[in-house]
Amino acid sequence: MTDFVSILTALRHDFHSHPELGFNETRTKAKIAEFLRNLGLEVHEGVGVVGVLRSGGGNRVIGLRADMDALPISEKNSFDYISKNTGIMHACGHDGHITMLLGAAMILSQERNFDGTVVFIFQPNEENGLGARAMIDEGLLKTFPLDEVYAIHNLPGAPVGQVSTRVGQICASESVFDIKITGRGGHASMPHVGVDAITVGAEMVLALQTIVARKMPPGAGVVVSVTEFLTDGVRNVLPGAARLKGDVRANQPEHRLAVEHFMRQITSGVAAAHDVAVDMTFNTEVIETINAAEQTEAVIRAARSAHLDAIGDRSSMSFSEDFAEFCAAVPGCFLLLGNGEIGPNAQPLHAADYDFNDALLPIGAAFWTSLVHERLPITKVIG
Repeated sequence: MTDFVSILTALRHDFHSHPELGFNETRTKAKIAEFLRNLGLEVHEGVGVVGVLRSGGGNRVIGLRADMDALPISEKNSFDYISKNTGIMHACGHDGHITMLLGAAMILSQERNFDGTVVFIFQPNEENGLGARAMIDEGLLKTFPLDEVYAIHNLPGAPVGQVSTRVGQICASESVFDIKITGRGGHASMPHVGVDAITVGAEMVLALQTIVARKMPPGAGVVVSVTEFLTDGVRNVLPGAARLKGDVRANQPEHRLAVEHFMRQITSGVAAAHDVAVDMTFNTEVIETINAAEQTEAVIRAARSAHLDAIGDRSSMSFSEDFAEFCAAVPGCFLLLGNGEIGPNAQPLHAADYDFNDALLPIGAAFWTSLVHERLPITKVIG
């Protein structure tokens, strides 16, 4: 067991030291593929990496997914495995997600104590919400017809190894909007001559906040955030053009559609009041992640079989996960795994001083193994 933990720790530190951004995980993919081949797995390389392990004569197929990409953040840690790639770091724990799944592949390839097929999915570009769809479009689900699929994300602030999930919606959708306002620029000393786009934009920013406060049900969990306000104005020139960009999170598809409707209604109304032109785009980049009941219940059983604390009715998360694309195609479950309540392991995700908890590596590998035993049990024949 000590050697196993040492192997996982060294692996995780190596991934952490060499982070790569979405769709550029070249070194990461090569290391994963080499590791899986050395275990004797069938390996397929494309936009991601897929390892296939078969045992017995069972025809059931389950998918286990880990994300590989890092973030464009400059790391502020001081340990010896700090990122070697300037401006890039594993600030979300994907280095740990990869390693836990590789640990499970080690155990399962040695023991082969299951009946069926396990597909280990190493996905690129989760942070931009593009990797899952890219793997599906490449033919992942046609080449490997999964019966069900699972994914883990670590959760700082929760007890180490605590499993938590829920049936139904577990992660929010993410939509991005872009609002272009065309007014009439002019001299800063004579605002009445033109139509100041920055004033119109400011009114829209405030009006958009009424969507959550006054147009959505209390507790809906909708978030509307204007994150950029751009104009062509300078010191003594009133802007004739302004651009608002931002982000919308929603827990239900109907709420997401309602937000888009209200945004268009508000921006059109404000534009009409000031006699300016407005053009708005609203693109949903990540849909809501919906957990299937049977697979969620299986996760709880597997966690308890692995002697882990398990919560099956946690509240949904406000962040988005492109694992939603897999869950929309195949029954699945997305679960959270506690990374630690205090100290550096409680630093928030995407923080420059975040680090994955190495104590979680063998725990995560054991959970994955327990889940495979739960879903692909060996049937005893009584003669």
